[in-house]
Amino acid sequence: MSAATPAGRPALTPDLTGAELRRWYWTLAELTVLARTMGLSPGGGKAAVTERLAAALDGRPLPPAPPRRRAAGAAGQLTAPVDATTVIPEGQRCSQVLRAWFRAELGPSFHFDAHMRAYVAESAGRTLADAARHWRETRHAAARPQEIGAQFELNRFLRDWHAAHPAGGRTEALAAWQAHRSRPRDRREAG
Repeated sequence: MSAATPAGRPALTPDLTGAELRRWYWTLAELTVLARTMGLSPGGGKAAVTERLAAALDGRPLPPAPPRRRAAGAAGQLTAPVDATTVIPEGQRCSQVLRAWFRAELGPSFHFDAHMRAYVAESAGRTLADAARHWRETRHAAARPQEIGAQFELNRFLRDWHAAHPAGGRTEALAAWQAHRSRPRDRREAG
């Protein structure tokens, strides 16, 4: 096992085991440095990099690499002007061109939430009018509290901390986060 820091968290080195790696909170930046040090791909999200590192640290076969997404080039993206009859092309991103059109069409409260990001990504061949209709139809569902993905551990912690400490401020919340992340996962307390 590697040397521990004053707070008990071990140094992030190739001497860790996969279990010890998973036991502590690490930022993606920290994990990326270790992956490069070990000659592993630093690509993918935090969960993918963690799994790759844990497998390598334990001497297990590496998990299969996720399929590479082909980036849509600028030629495949919509450019202004667009209108309600504009068809969404394959690989369209939630661009500033789309944001401007949706804000003009739906009002200044428009934003790309999870419902709209998924719609744009999965709706090649549909029109911007269809997308605007989808926005209106999903407002009720979008207003409900949404599950925050595991990769957004800080966001989940802050949501739960503020629910438990409604009068708490940002400085207190961030101090609580620092204390929370300095403990191993099996010894953490809520808020």
